[in-house]
Amino acid sequence: MTEEKEIYDVVIIGGGVCGTALLYSLSHYTNVGKIALIEKNAAVALVNSKQTSNSQTLHFGDIETNYSLEKAKKVNRAATMVKNYLLKHDPAQEIYTQYHKMVLGVGAAEAVFLSDRYESFKTLFPALKLIHQEEIAALEPNVIKGRSPDEETLALSTPDGYAVDYQKLSQSFVDKATQATDKSIELMMNTRVTAIEPGAGSYLVKTNGKTILAKTVAVTSGAHSLLFAKELGYGKEYALLSAAGSFYFAPALLNGKVYMVQMAKLPFAAIHGDPEVHDASQTRFGPTAKVLPMLERHRYGTVYEYFKTAGLSLAAFRSFFAILSELTILRYLILNFIYDIPVFGKFFFIHQVRKIVPMIKLSELKFAAGYGGIRPQIVNLNSRKLEMGEAKILGKNILFNITPSPGASTCLKTAEDDTQRLIDFLGGDYWFNQERFEQDLA
Repeated sequence: MTEEKEIYDVVIIGGGVCGTALLYSLSHYTNVGKIALIEKNAAVALVNSKQTSNSQTLHFGDIETNYSLEKAKKVNRAATMVKNYLLKHDPAQEIYTQYHKMVLGVGAAEAVFLSDRYESFKTLFPALKLIHQEEIAALEPNVIKGRSPDEETLALSTPDGYAVDYQKLSQSFVDKATQATDKSIELMMNTRVTAIEPGAGSYLVKTNGKTILAKTVAVTSGAHSLLFAKELGYGKEYALLSAAGSFYFAPALLNGKVYMVQMAKLPFAAIHGDPEVHDASQTRFGPTAKVLPMLERHRYGTVYEYFKTAGLSLAAFRSFFAILSELTILRYLILNFIYDIPVFGKFFFIHQVRKIVPMIKLSELKFAAGYGGIRPQIVNLNSRKLEMGEAKILGKNILFNITPSPGASTCLKTAEDDTQRLIDFLGGDYWFNQERFEQDLA
């Protein structure tokens, strides 16, 4: 029989940037005393939070043209928390690099769109400027070089750009959390959760090493979160469309991040280019996005888990058919499959890159082998539509986070929300000093 002292107040399953941010929040701003972080890999942030697996962007909503003003307000507040953490705890800039960024409008229609957007967004983002060809050329000469002077070109630009190594950020959260001397924090690396079972007033969390008890559980394991939820009877109305992103490298062609205007009806980010977070001599272009039946990139053992998560039901097949039969999405996905074909793919992909850097040569473009992760896009089986943004499933003293883009940018806001939920689950004398959290970060 497990002794009472071995019961954890909170068990966090998944050590990506969201799980480690939650650990940081619990350790610094609550009186929760006993916490375990369970991660199946040897260290934190080796899946989608890994530096090579995501687009290394801190999204504020200023140049992401698929964000409405209301969404941009929420994302901006959340991303500002991450920025403030970095400015406070990373003075040597080992985790991030700051540079300018812009979204480029080419042609009359995109120029009008960005001009209108600027009028709506300039109050929320005071540093945002509407600039034309000469000003663009001063910041990014390769964006204008070779472009027709008669082609209407303008951009929304801001100096507030951040490239973040979310792998290092995750480790920073862990380092700061384990410095809390009034907490008992156990980091269980190389530990795979095999089952979560409800018990008498607690959960039994079974792993490949041992079984532990938890008063509350936070599952922050990306696409795997939905699999755990369904095994406990939650989230049956959801499935996942796993979008695998890949990248291409080129020599140093850009000084900052350059986005393109988002295509209508597409849930995926437009192709963009930016310097590598730790190596400005390389420019990264992407991401591409192709649908793969996997929960984790490059791990083919997760194909079976994907189909367990999706469910081989009529509702799932009808939902996927409805989404993929949309011609804009279908054409986009077919092209993105082609982009990833070795050698052959870059002949097609370079046409996308030349929208940003017109004079780039084919010989300068190289597929970034081993780069890219999985973005779990949520499919609502009732509406048969994609749901944008993160999905959160709440159960009895348990929560599940499924965090597609921009999950890393909003990790501390998610941690704030989940900390409050866990404190509510625990009840009694447990507290969360949300005022100090906001003072420090927001």
